[in-house]
Amino acid sequence: MSDREVILILDFGSQYTQLIARRIREARVFSEILPYHTAWSEIEKRHPKGVILSGGPRSVFEADAPHPDRRIYDLPVPLLGICYGMQLLAYHFGGRVQPATEREYGKAQLEAVSEKGLFRSLPSSMQVWMSHGDRIEELPPGFHLAASTPNALGAMEDTDRDRYGLQFHPEVVHTPQGDRILENFVEICGCRRKWTPASFVEETVRQIRLQVGEEQALCGLSGGVDSTVAASLVERGIGDRLTCIFVDNGLLRKGEFDDVLTTTRERLDLNMVGVRAGDRFLRRLQGVDDPERKRKIIGEEFIRVFEAEAQKLGEVRFLVQGTLYPDVIESVSVRGPSAVIKSHHNVGGLPEKMDLELIEPLRELFKDEVRKVGQELNLAEEFIARQPFPGPGLAVRILGPVTKERVTLLQEADFIVDEEIRAAGLYDQIWQSFAVLLPVKSVGVMGDDRTYEDVIAVRAVYSVDGMTADWVPLPQEVLGRISNRIVNEVHGINRVVYDITSKPPGTIEWE
Repeated sequence: MSDREVILILDFGSQYTQLIARRIREARVFSEILPYHTAWSEIEKRHPKGVILSGGPRSVFEADAPHPDRRIYDLPVPLLGICYGMQLLAYHFGGRVQPATEREYGKAQLEAVSEKGLFRSLPSSMQVWMSHGDRIEELPPGFHLAASTPNALGAMEDTDRDRYGLQFHPEVVHTPQGDRILENFVEICGCRRKWTPASFVEETVRQIRLQVGEEQALCGLSGGVDSTVAASLVERGIGDRLTCIFVDNGLLRKGEFDDVLTTTRERLDLNMVGVRAGDRFLRRLQGVDDPERKRKIIGEEFIRVFEAEAQKLGEVRFLVQGTLYPDVIESVSVRGPSAVIKSHHNVGGLPEKMDLELIEPLRELFKDEVRKVGQELNLAEEFIARQPFPGPGLAVRILGPVTKERVTLLQEADFIVDEEIRAAGLYDQIWQSFAVLLPVKSVGVMGDDRTYEDVIAVRAVYSVDGMTADWVPLPQEVLGRISNRIVNEVHGINRVVYDITSKPPGTIEWE
């Protein structure tokens, strides 16, 4: 059995739930998000050191308001309610919660009256971020006021039972002291704070050995950060019983298939097989312009290629994928009442029936955590510093139907974007930078001739984990060189535009 300490976060649908998990992990304690309705047996078997009830958009007064198993409130571990979670605590323990007449949203000044518990070693006055409707008018028996704002009861505590509530959101950057507040909760939980990349590697390799036994495994390797780290973890566990498959699905960047094969074989101690399968992917995508259908088709086709390769190797039972936590969150609503944003080819795009059993060692990690694990595995910087590339490839950067000709157009334009970003010394500062082929044509003039050709959009964003992102104000001279080169060197493109949309409201990829 693992002795890893865990703080559970029950998700009630807050847009900030993932940030809570990140802040707890930054305090070197593993955090796991579960739906609020998780079965009691699943909660018990995790032996949590503490439990956090997240915020959410609902009201405790609604007939179908989300409530956890009532046994949660009696767990002999510290309990923290945030926003809606605090209202649940007050409601359960006999306080008075007042239905909202209007919402409070934005910055507020908090005055702490408690010098212990969550506010230990913190200033008495601090800025916090509010986002709530209902409010607590009367504290439950046994609870005391811990902090207040001009408009609300800001925090409550029952230090005898280790029950705490925050009306504000400590997990967002708009609450500058929020990290310390959550660290105080971690300390109240008695955690040793030993969850590090090194401990993750040790525990994950142990689990892989137990799961795979003496069997063989395949890994879908793309050369990107996620799949490379996943393959390296599994290889450390089972050695040469892992075979890595790099599939050319006809949707890779210019020259990428040969580059990745060469680099990976030279720099990593992995069994590597390259499979050219572009024609079969493009045939399946013919005439398809719906983004979700593209992703599901590509996801299924990947699996069929892996299954065919597995048959060549004999008895292969497992398939390793570099699935990350944001993939899971955006693809399938498995972590509470959150919306499905889009199906990732390796999660929501998987076929219902497949012959291979999945191993996803990075499934609960964010991208920046994966990079740290890669460093722990001593992977070269060229592998762990690569910008993310979508699993479905250029299919989700070609708006509208995907054809071989349109893939070639985008490959050439994207190659120029990459060259110029690197030449400007910006590649390592940017989360992602790429070109998108739009399903529109525009009129242009080249020489004395009228043109009517395609449009390229350029996108560059800053991010930490892919959950949120801000557009990059690229220098004008860099944008100018990119535009000039694309229009002059890529025949069929006569206009370049720049995307200045953040996430949210947009997503990083266009599809």
